[in-house]
Amino acid sequence: MLIMIAAVAENNALGKDNDLVWHLPNDFKRFKSLTTGHHIIMGRKTFESFPKPLPNRTHVIITRQKDYNPKDCIVVDSIEKAIAVCPENEVSYIIGGGEIYSLGLPFADQLEITKVHHSFDADAFFPEINPNQWKEIQSEFNPKDDKHQFAYTYQTFIRV
Repeated sequence: MLIMIAAVAENNALGKDNDLVWHLPNDFKRFKSLTTGHHIIMGRKTFESFPKPLPNRTHVIITRQKDYNPKDCIVVDSIEKAIAVCPENEVSYIIGGGEIYSLGLPFADQLEITKVHHSFDADAFFPEINPNQWKEIQSEFNPKDDKHQFAYTYQTFIRV
């Protein structure tokens, strides 16, 4: 199963200047809980935005750079090759960025979205979710609080 996981603003913003434009500690915990132990597919810029590789996950990086070879990562040059190196009978996650989400959407079986209830100035965006292709099966609203500047909703979609 291939799952796309993303935190997405009301205007589909993902981030700006290769960084998130909000801070939601509970969403980071959820991301870690869901993706730990799995293959995670990402673009080179997303990988390079991490201070270090994320522990207990197999990093699959998509890049056009021929000589790109970070330690302990799988490097491929297409979304199809990234999916092919993931174990067939296990869950794998596409974790970004914007271009990789657009390439991966046709292959995804499920979407795990954290909808951030605010619009942001951004340069990376999540693709539109076509309601004719996706059905929301779960939703959990979380109000803003002293650790979360914005309200947000965890949403799970499956392909119909």
